[in-house]
Amino acid sequence: MKGLGIAILLVIAFCLATSAYAHHSAAGIDQTKTVTVEGTLKQFKRANPHAWIEMEVQNKAGATEVWNLEMNPPTYLVRAGWKSTTIKPGDKIKVTARPFRNGDPGGLFVSIELPDGRVLGNNAPRGGGPPAPVYDAK
Repeated sequence: MKGLGIAILLVIAFCLATSAYAHHSAAGIDQTKTVTVEGTLKQFKRANPHAWIEMEVQNKAGATEVWNLEMNPPTYLVRAGWKSTTIKPGDKIKVTARPFRNGDPGGLFVSIELPDGRVLGNNAPRGGGPPAPVYDAK
C-alpha cells in the first residue's frame, strides 16, 4: 500500500514538472529576430507569472492588429524601474520584441520607448544593483 502511494506521488510530481517546463518553453519565439512596432497601448497587465502589454498596431495593409507581448513577472519589472503608472491605456508607445515564429502579432518583450522618450527594458542590471537607469532615447 505504501508503494502505491509513493508511485502516485511520483506520477503527480512528474505531471507538474512537465507542465512547468512546457510553460517556460520559448520554442514559439524567434530569438534570432527583433521587431519594433509603434501603436497605442490597449492594456498593461501586471500579473503573475508574466506581465503583458496589449497594444493596437497598424499593419502594412492599414488594418489595426492587437499585439500581445509577454514580459517578465511584475517583481522583475519593478527592479528594472517600472511602476504601475509607467504606462496607461491610450499612450502612444514603441516596443521592441522577439516575434512569434508563426507570424502572429506579438512576441517576447525586449524594451519600450515611452511617450516622453524614456526607454525601459525587461530586467534590472545583473548583480542585484539599483534599478536600471532610465535614459533618453533621443
